[in-house]
Amino acid sequence: MQEAPRRRTPDELLAEIELEGRRKQRGKLKVFLGYASGVGKSYQMLDEGRRRHERGEDVVACALQPNYPPDVQAIVDQLEVIPTVVTDCGEAMDLHQVMNRRPEVILIDGLAYDNPPDCKNPHRWQDVEQLLNAGISVLTTVNIQYLENLQDEVERITGKRTPYIIPREFLNNSADEITVVDAPSEESVLGGIEDTSARLAEKHKLSRLRELALLVAASVVDRQLEGYLRSQGTDQTWGVQERILVCVTAESDASEILESGRRNADRFQGEFFVLHFRGKPLSKEQQVRLEKNLEQAREFGAEVHTLTDIDMVASILEFSMQRGITQIFVGRSSTPSDFWTRLQGNLAVRLIRAAEGIDVIVYPHR
Repeated sequence: MQEAPRRRTPDELLAEIELEGRRKQRGKLKVFLGYASGVGKSYQMLDEGRRRHERGEDVVACALQPNYPPDVQAIVDQLEVIPTVVTDCGEAMDLHQVMNRRPEVILIDGLAYDNPPDCKNPHRWQDVEQLLNAGISVLTTVNIQYLENLQDEVERITGKRTPYIIPREFLNNSADEITVVDAPSEESVLGGIEDTSARLAEKHKLSRLRELALLVAASVVDRQLEGYLRSQGTDQTWGVQERILVCVTAESDASEILESGRRNADRFQGEFFVLHFRGKPLSKEQQVRLEKNLEQAREFGAEVHTLTDIDMVASILEFSMQRGITQIFVGRSSTPSDFWTRLQGNLAVRLIRAAEGIDVIVYPHR
């Protein structure tokens, strides 16, 4: 028997109305996401700007690269361009002129740049946020190495690290559309590499970078789906992004299970949650162990939650449905010697039986 949808509170309804009002007034952001230089981001963004201009939209380019190949420059020559402002401190988009001009759509080739110290906004993505709030739509380009939480992984793959960072929350909350731009041919990226073994190594790197770009795009789509479901009064948030939940207790060291959960979240660029229950009184040793487990969870970037419900299985499943959890990690002692560890073993079995559509990974504690 299907349950009736949960009735939303007045505060939730008011928040949804305010959010919908802001969305109607706000400009749209489309991001052309690349996994490497030379994949064709600039061409695709500028070409879409040209097509929109031909359809009658008011399109202006306001932050472009200094040099383009002839085919890309030919598109730029067909567009109105507001030059950047160049000072002794650096170069920045002429935000004041753009706001006065107020086109329908602006083109920004390079979202990740920092602004000179004398600018109002330290970062270009903040300029974009200001333009979106003013009702101006933005087409822009960015590579994945500039995205927060991806820089460590990109550095492991490429051996390089960029000094510029774009918060993932900005992309998750602001992007209305993401297009992953793929190279039309390997030569556009690998053209200067002749050695066969070097080409194979570079192709492997590009394949991993491409996978990361697709995961970023999927996570944004997942956030949009979640927002839509919540606007319809649906708390369950199924989607394409992995969401990992690790359940910890005060009974054992959770270092290994937390590390395993974090690796899975990092691998799929997913979200990481940690859950524990406030129940029976703890000894001093248990309290210290629990605090150590939770501190490690926070160091791993997990979102930590505490529940007090007696029915642990029902509470874990309810939390999982609300957050769209895809994998649940629970520990189980390899030597169940007391009531609590037997309860944990029973919990794992009950979760496996009840968690329809969610993977349950039982992790042995030493």
